[in-house]
Amino acid sequence: MFLNKIRLKSIAVAVIAAFTISLTPVVPVSAALVGNEQMASEQQVMSDRAFVQTFMERDDVQKQFEELGVNPDEAKQRVDALSDAEVAQLAEEIKSSPAGQGAIGAIVGAALIIFLVLLITDMLGFTSVFSFTNKGSANPS
Repeated sequence: MFLNKIRLKSIAVAVIAAFTISLTPVVPVSAALVGNEQMASEQQVMSDRAFVQTFMERDDVQKQFEELGVNPDEAKQRVDALSDAEVAQLAEEIKSSPAGQGAIGAIVGAALIIFLVLLITDMLGFTSVFSFTNKGSANPS
């Protein structure tokens, strides 16, 4: 008898607890349409993250980190921890920074500029460097 009362009380407590839990108000779930701007911004963030991660995986970038004394894995972890706005800013800086052309590009560019300046001054008659140009009015012969 005593055991039956204990069982009956425990069953009653369990049933009351179940009813109480089932009657508590639940926060209603709402569904809304996702706008194009929100989807585009999320895709842009994912694109920027992928761009920065592929940039960080390049061999020349990792070599530069090592030359500067930075562990490439640690730098990658720090980039992964950046907020979306910081990643977007970093991606924009990477995209807008000029690509290094090295010494050969600088030498070719300087030689081209010097050639053009000498050609123009030779055509105007101020210099006599190239024989294939018609001399300007400064040289009457």
